[in-house]
Amino acid sequence: MGATGTTGGTGAEPVAETGLLGTKGGPRVGLRPENRRQKMVKSLWISVWLFYLSAPVTDLVSGGHSLGARLLGALGLAAFVAWYLLLVFRTARQTETRRVLLSVAVLSAQATILSLALGREWLVLFVYVAIASGAALPGEISRFTVPGATALLALTAFAVPGGDAYLAGLLIPALMGGFAMVGIRAMIRTTMELREARATVAQLAANEERLRMARDLHDLLGHSLSLITLKSELAGRMLPGHPEQAAQQVADIEQVSRQALVDVREAVSGYRRPTLPGELAGARTALTAAGVAADLPAEPVEDLPEEAESALAWSLREAVTNVVRHSGAQRCTVRLEVLQTLAGRIAELSVTDDGGGGPAVAGNGLTGLTERLEAVGGTLSAGPAGKKGFRLLARVPLGSGS
Repeated sequence: MGATGTTGGTGAEPVAETGLLGTKGGPRVGLRPENRRQKMVKSLWISVWLFYLSAPVTDLVSGGHSLGARLLGALGLAAFVAWYLLLVFRTARQTETRRVLLSVAVLSAQATILSLALGREWLVLFVYVAIASGAALPGEISRFTVPGATALLALTAFAVPGGDAYLAGLLIPALMGGFAMVGIRAMIRTTMELREARATVAQLAANEERLRMARDLHDLLGHSLSLITLKSELAGRMLPGHPEQAAQQVADIEQVSRQALVDVREAVSGYRRPTLPGELAGARTALTAAGVAADLPAEPVEDLPEEAESALAWSLREAVTNVVRHSGAQRCTVRLEVLQTLAGRIAELSVTDDGGGGPAVAGNGLTGLTERLEAVGGTLSAGPAGKKGFRLLARVPLGSGS
């Protein structure tokens, strides 16, 4: 019951969620609550299931018990609820299994004593025991403790006068609720692993890009700089005895330097001018590696102006990077088409995901994309796509003759 609220945070530190995608909203699956609002949402979600304790509370008020029994029952119920909430909330931390088992045992003892002492209305406490054990213990242990708590419920019900009449209505909730929490705990663990894997994929992609740039620059400049160094040494030895030969070496140095400068400019231009076919292929690889279903155009739009294609390719790269790193999406859809408007023909790129959504944050990526598109007369819009998901839309004018 209440343990369902543990989906707001369990296990590890949250992965940083910054950049193009926003971070607002309540607790997310696999992430610990990060602020007061998320903690309140989690607390309310857990506490709302305490409504089912209305039967013991009603029994305390109008069950015909003595004043002493009522006071002891109220204290016992308060202790049970406090221990239950402590156990559920501590599932967001790394807790030793032995301590959790001890806590479940204490909770079971409280439920047994209260049921035997005060009557069948208190048997509902065993449902909370089953659910707490399913939420707080690892699956290889909770698959035994949940049936154990259910069996203890049955034994106690037969020992309590009239308890067998309540048994049918409590066995299924205890058993199914406990195993449901086992599944939710496994889902949380899988979600955490997926978030870590996506962060690793993004980091590996960045490292690979840095290695590629270092390798290309080494290949371009290594030979040229070695040749410049050698010819500089030769020119130094030829002076002042052979000025004509030294001058020839200096001329060679100038020629090699100019060619190296041309090569570097071409390489940097290649890095700074991505193409749509290359970015579409890279987007498919990155999304697939991150476990995101990719819906991409089969073929890019042809015959686009170089500046327009470069701006759209940069937009696609930045959008896909943010989907992989920040969105938590299961599917990403990319659409690229040429449209006819009253102002002329435009190329439109849209990247939509079904992730956490949230407002766009004006970071370096979004600001840089806006500047690139404005330089070619284009526009950029980014924000939530309906109730769930995020959408980036880039438009670039092509002119009437494109």
